[in-house]
Amino acid sequence: MKQIINVIGMGPGKEDMMTREAYEALCKSDVIVGYKVYLDLIGDNLKTKELISTPMKQEEKRCRICYEKALEGKKVSIICSGDAGVYGMASLMYEIGKEYDGIELNIIPGITAATSGAAVLGAPLNHDFCVISLSDLLTPWEKIEKRLECAAMGDFAIAIYNPSSQKRHDYLKKACEILLRNIEGDRPCGYVMNIGREQTKAVTCTLAELKDAKVDMFTTVFIGNSTSEIVGGKLVTKRGYQVELNG
Repeated sequence: MKQIINVIGMGPGKEDMMTREAYEALCKSDVIVGYKVYLDLIGDNLKTKELISTPMKQEEKRCRICYEKALEGKKVSIICSGDAGVYGMASLMYEIGKEYDGIELNIIPGITAATSGAAVLGAPLNHDFCVISLSDLLTPWEKIEKRLECAAMGDFAIAIYNPSSQKRHDYLKKACEILLRNIEGDRPCGYVMNIGREQTKAVTCTLAELKDAKVDMFTTVFIGNSTSEIVGGKLVTKRGYQVELNG
């Protein structure tokens, strides 16, 4: 009988924002593996499981622990914030899984920050959009800059992940300066901090104002496209319908 490891996207972390499939898989697990910040978010009833974490930058070790625990015959789940296939652990689990015959992966989707943050702001991604991470830990900054330029020229609405950290405190400013080469300064934008958690904060602003915004790694940033506007305090990207308003 083949062993199965669940690779779970837990959304923002709260149980009521997980899919039922994700929650039930966690309840049936013997072992839950994840970054400590994410393990701290799970409910108390799940903390009776064997919980294993590794620090940042030890993602490969985290994945190997999953496979070793599965070989012991245990039911294992590895958790990621948002969706496991969007800047998550799904691809790395597949890469390492080449070494472990007889173990299958069950990828369970979760609500990623682009969609959960968009819901707080209004409807900023209601037409073609792209998602770009500003973290240059695994991607050269030159490639990130090129992607930003292309997204701006293509008139995509943009969701930006990992806009800032202690070592990258000015990266959002740099990204805005790149976008401003092709986008007007009064383009409607916004950002959401601590999505789906305590002290959620949403802000709408222009691209010029966004350049000087103070954000952190728990913030998701949204850049509107050429049709976006602020409607009742919400950031809205039009779908393209020809609406005739009465009155």
